[in-house]
Amino acid sequence: MKTKTALLVIDMQNDFVLESSPLCVKGARATIPAVNELADFARKNNWQIFFVIREHQKDGRDVELYRKKYFTNGKGICVTGSKGAEIVEEIKIKDSDKFFIKKRNSAFFKTNLDEILRSLGIENIVICGTQYPNCIRATAVDAMSYDFNTFVCTDASSAATEEIAKANIFDLQNMQIECLTLEELKKENL
Repeated sequence: MKTKTALLVIDMQNDFVLESSPLCVKGARATIPAVNELADFARKNNWQIFFVIREHQKDGRDVELYRKKYFTNGKGICVTGSKGAEIVEEIKIKDSDKFFIKKRNSAFFKTNLDEILRSLGIENIVICGTQYPNCIRATAVDAMSYDFNTFVCTDASSAATEEIAKANIFDLQNMQIECLTLEELKKENL
């Protein structure tokens, strides 16, 4: 049976999840069990799973202007091949899962994600990961703009604070993007 749904797991990388990282999203680690449960549910329902990760060159020439400061000392963030760019070890990855690299907040910005999803017959996109005001929101808005039925799994997504998460969920819902808990999402016929 061909699936019409793809799960995009956004930026669950060491540089965004680990407390020792300068870009740690405080709510990210707490979502790991829900991300794993959602991925398991997706696999059981034959959804396509994409781990969308951010990667940059060591010198930072491909990073946003406001993030260049992280490259001035030579360390950088999400540098290709670095420990910081890896998915956190608690996330369960299967051989059937796919990886997709992005350079900016939206997984669609200057990438061929739209073409890939359409070639797979995808109509529905479920998004989770970190973090709401940047990569979750940008990817969800672009997915909606590309006419995908767009869903955000709220308990498998994070922000630095609960207030930031709630504000972004409110805005996404006002754009007609479905924001559902994991249990609500399981009841959808995707």
